[in-house]
Amino acid sequence: MIELTTTLAFLLSSMYGTQAATIDNVDVQPNTTTKSAATVTTDRKAIEKYLNEHYSDTPILIEIARCESTFTHYDKNGVLIRGKVNKADVGVMQINEKYHLETAKKLGYDIHTVEGNVAYAKYLYKEFGASPWSASSPCWGKTITANAADAIIAKN
Repeated sequence: MIELTTTLAFLLSSMYGTQAATIDNVDVQPNTTTKSAATVTTDRKAIEKYLNEHYSDTPILIEIARCESTFTHYDKNGVLIRGKVNKADVGVMQINEKYHLETAKKLGYDIHTVEGNVAYAKYLYKEFGASPWSASSPCWGKTITANAADAIIAKN
């Protein structure tokens, strides 16, 4: 089991780099929304804990966040992160503004805050499964597959 985990970790790091390299895959832009002190955190561990609580019933979303943003919503200066490939992708779940901003607003979610980004991602997952994050599936898909295999082995 340790060998499988080590191999998986090595493969992911060789394909996607280390955590420091992964964070380089996102860019930052000024956030034009008003943020309260409760929603602004640059502490990745705090965001990971928040995701673990809110996604306890959908662990795939935790893995997606790990791959999409390495649990980062704001940079060290409190500036909202945006995707390097697509600047319309924002926040910890990299929600695309072009396709989702208006719907999110109509549903009462502010995807520029951690809470709104996380809640809207849950809505997206319930509606469409993991397909909105299919571009990062080579990262999270292997982890989910490995976790599912572990669960099957443990069950038997």
